[in-house]
Amino acid sequence: MPEYKLPDVGEGLTEAEIVTWKVKVGDVIAINDIVVEIETAKSLVELPSPYAGTVTGLLVPEGETVAVGTPIIAIAAEGEAPAPAAPDTPAATPQADLDEIDLSNPRASGGGEGESLVGRNKAERDSLRRPRKATSPAAAAAQHSTHEQIAASFVPGELVSPEVVEADEPAVPAYTPEAPAAVSAPEGDVRTLAKPPVRKLAKDLGVDITSLIGSGDGGVVTRQDVEAASGSATSYVSSAPGHDSYDATGRETREPIKGVRKMMGQAMVDSAFSAPHVTEWVTVDVTRTMEFVDRLKARREFRDVKVSPLLVLARAVVLAARRTPEINSFWDERAQEVVFKHYVNLGIAAATARGLVVPNVKDAQDLSLLDLAGALNQLTATARDGRTQPADMSGGTFTITNVGVFGIDSGTPIINPGESAILAFGAVRKMPWVVDDDIVVRQVTTLALSFDHRHVDGEKGSRFLADVAAIMEDPAAALLF
Repeated sequence: MPEYKLPDVGEGLTEAEIVTWKVKVGDVIAINDIVVEIETAKSLVELPSPYAGTVTGLLVPEGETVAVGTPIIAIAAEGEAPAPAAPDTPAATPQADLDEIDLSNPRASGGGEGESLVGRNKAERDSLRRPRKATSPAAAAAQHSTHEQIAASFVPGELVSPEVVEADEPAVPAYTPEAPAAVSAPEGDVRTLAKPPVRKLAKDLGVDITSLIGSGDGGVVTRQDVEAASGSATSYVSSAPGHDSYDATGRETREPIKGVRKMMGQAMVDSAFSAPHVTEWVTVDVTRTMEFVDRLKARREFRDVKVSPLLVLARAVVLAARRTPEINSFWDERAQEVVFKHYVNLGIAAATARGLVVPNVKDAQDLSLLDLAGALNQLTATARDGRTQPADMSGGTFTITNVGVFGIDSGTPIINPGESAILAFGAVRKMPWVVDDDIVVRQVTTLALSFDHRHVDGEKGSRFLADVAAIMEDPAAALLF
């Protein structure tokens, strides 16, 4: 029976989070059917199945991060007998036989927190239990007392880690103490299925987990069920050390750092502290660019694409890079070389719900204005939907970040790793402007260029920024490049 292992969907990715399963056990699928949506360090990716057959097991739960090469789904080929469902699969485990986790072998219950349901089949648990160590009569009596204390204080649904009292003297034939009185758990809790983190959350929020009806597969109680019951359906905050209370009023929210956001944070730190950034600013009268954009919108061939000042700026960057190739190069620290790119893969920084991504338009220097407009439209739409593929974010040579859409005048952007410069495009505003000694109302914006000062000196950075500003001030100036 084939198992689909998590592939490397990018360049050297090592792990990914299972976000959403698109299939369930029992579904019949064909080759290339989408089976799961994952989040890598770069984007959300839908994975197609390399096999055809019947889904016999989802091996990794949603929300869990696993390494590349880990089996994530089992598929039985046509005519192949399905393998028995794993005992820790919610739908396959008899609810009435669930009791406590085998503490002597945590691996037997699924490997760790977040991987298995609380409970295990009794017969299977006993077969996996480690043999008792030989103890002296005195140590055995102490161990017996410890067992009685554990039994008296046991709370159904909680994990208990009893300490084993071992003798310092040589071992003698094992002493078997009288078995402690059995502690019977309330029937409701025995039948309540939930993972250890969910049970802990219920306890912390003061929710009686036995009163909940699980919305997960097989009636499993999920985190959402617990949060909804506590009245904090969107957030909770973990308490400070020494406190055991949680703020269920939603005053704070904690969000794990993972996936795209984790990669973005690390990339920005690496860039900021490895390349010496210099930022230059220029304020430009872009009235003619705004008029040019209006004329483009009226043209028939541009009616099916969105046209904005960003399109003119993108073309200006491509043209200005011809005169200052250092802007479109990067410093290769390992090889001790400056690598000049004879093409422009133009990146556009896009804010998404999962973090900042920078997809790029490949070979932007070869595109007509209409084709460039279409490429920018597609790039931003895909990024907004969180569907940008890792290949679309690799190989960038220069980046534009359009902070003007948020009403921001400009900023000091951080260079995207592997590049040498980034241009911030500020908001276009109507402002008083001096034209031929007269003060008139013009449409004005601010451009800010950050560049790697190891190999892009002030003269080169200034010349590139001045060339871009000249085209934005008068689009006809593009004919000179």
